[in-house]
Amino acid sequence: MTQPNTRFLHKGLLLLLTALVSSLAGLVPASRSFAAEAVANSVVVQLHDVDLSFPVEATVEAVRQATVAAQIAGRVLEVRVDAGQRVKQGELLMRLDAREAAGSDASARATLAQAGAAYERSRNLHAQKFISQAALDQAAAAFKAAQGAAAATGAGASHGVVTAPIAGVVAQRHVEPGEMATPGLPLITLFDPKGMRVIASLPQYKLAELRKAGRARVEFPETGKWIDVQRVEILPTVDARSRTATARLYLPENLEGVVPGMYARGHFTIGQAKKLTVSAAAVLRRGEVTAVYVLDDKGAASLRQVRLGESMAGGELEVLAGLNSGERVSLVPLKTGIDLKTLAAH
Repeated sequence: MTQPNTRFLHKGLLLLLTALVSSLAGLVPASRSFAAEAVANSVVVQLHDVDLSFPVEATVEAVRQATVAAQIAGRVLEVRVDAGQRVKQGELLMRLDAREAAGSDASARATLAQAGAAYERSRNLHAQKFISQAALDQAAAAFKAAQGAAAATGAGASHGVVTAPIAGVVAQRHVEPGEMATPGLPLITLFDPKGMRVIASLPQYKLAELRKAGRARVEFPETGKWIDVQRVEILPTVDARSRTATARLYLPENLEGVVPGMYARGHFTIGQAKKLTVSAAAVLRRGEVTAVYVLDDKGAASLRQVRLGESMAGGELEVLAGLNSGERVSLVPLKTGIDLKTLAAH
């Protein structure tokens, strides 16, 4: 029976062990690099003082806003601006057909000229003692009445030219060229983008507490932006039907991306408390499941479901369950999940 060649057996075993060690050596640095990167992109959750707030639904509006309405009847002849366009105060917005008003003005001015001439004649005749004081007073009254009528018709004729009452942005154009305008019909709405405020309704039972608070912040849920309010103004009356009072929260000037009509949420500060919070960037949402990647002392990540509360300022979310103070969570949960799959594949 032929004996196996031990030299070749030892050589093959040595090659196999060398390949295995090399493959394991390649996995160790990769695992360590993933762990180091995960720790670098993580944060330790801790208890800290946060403001206790009373949230209310709110809507953004411009502090200075104007809707220009027609003051005479006439067809819209020309429109110079459209929604979104910036205008200066006094800038021409549109022209209305004011021929009827112009005709009335011409008639009133002719009457004024006639009344003025009659008054001058009456003054001369009165000076020569040919007419009585009563006749002169009657001529003077007729002249003043003609002056008033001419002023009124002149103003009416000027209303054919529609100009901007304030400098700002055109929010909406309500008419098209060729449409018929009537007195009181809205033509154009303008707003000044420099000053914005948030309008909220406060329940009557909370008014005393909220008046003492004096501080508030505004949250824009769609963007995650929080803005410190410059001034809080609570109107002194309560609506008899809803039993709510109106609050005005004035925002800083020249805020980008904040326009009238936007939904917002006002948060009135009513105290402070210690709460456990986590950055919104660390939260992974999949359907109804909310979770975070928790890192251990070696940087290994594991997915853990958490229960969250209300939003806090600075993009923080209150943690109600699932995390303890001092635990480290990943701030890049999507990348952490991909890294875990990559390691598992190897």
